[in-house]
Formats: sequence, structure tokens, C-alpha cells
Amino acid sequence: MKKTGWIKLIISIVICLLAGAIGALFTADSVGTWYLTLSKPSFNPPPWIFAPVWTALYVLMGIALYIVWKNKDSGFAIPVFAVHLVLNSLWSFLFFGMKNIQFAFIEIIFLWVSILLCIILFYRISKPAAYLLVPYILWVSFATVLNYELMRLN
Repeated sequence: MKKTGWIKLIISIVICLLAGAIGALFTADSVGTWYLTLSKPSFNPPPWIFAPVWTALYVLMGIALYIVWKNKDSGFAIPVFAVHLVLNSLWSFLFFGMKNIQFAFIEIIFLWVSILLCIILFYRISKPAAYLLVPYILWVSFATVLNYELMRLN
């Protein structure tokens, strides 16, 4: 890989990790306080699992973004991906920052749709890039069910 390729790869991963860091700003204060007070479903994962899972997902997103970015004919895929990253961070703001489980649930549906759209657009450019987003949509599908149950129980 040429030097410019490595730079694009690093930038792509850092952009995705920054979206996660923005979300973490809203999450950090609430995880050890407000979130602990919520009634949770039996399938709620232990708190320690979220950071490593999300870190891995952001790295996979970054690699997928890089694969698409290096293609000169990426069309709307990168702008759609950018919107999706905003929606990703917005969920943390709504759920943990505003402590509004209902708005977060509505928003996570838009996030899920945006991920699906990214997968479709990425697939047209690079099948491996699309496949790299599959664990992400699966995790967000689980998070959607979890968000719904938290809304229902609280």
C-alpha cells in the first residue's frame, strides 16, 4: 500500500473513532449513575462489554470507509456514511445525554436504516466494505431491541 493509502486508512479509522468519542462524552457521566437506576431486561449485557464491542465496530467501519473512499466512483456513499456517523453520535446524546429513552428509540430506527443504506451503497462499490458493516448492523439491531425494552420497562 502506498503512503497515501495508509494515510487514508488511518484518517478513515480516526473519523469513525471520533464519532465514538463524541458519543462517549455523553455516555461517560450517565453510565455509572442514571443508567444504573434503570430497570433492565434479562438480556442486558454487562457494562464492560460495550467499550470493546464499539471500538471494534468503529475500526471495522473505518476500514469499510477507507475501501469505499479509495474508489474514485463512490457517489453518495461517503456523504450517506457521514450522515450515519452523525446519527450514531446523536443516539448517545439522546439516550445518555438527554436521558430520553423514547427519542433515542425513534432515532435508533433512523440509525439502523442509515446503516442499511450504507451497506447497500457500499455493496455496489465493494462487497468486502459492505460485509465489514454487517456486525455493526447486527449490534445496532440488538441495541434497538434493548432500547425498546428499556423504554418499555422505564
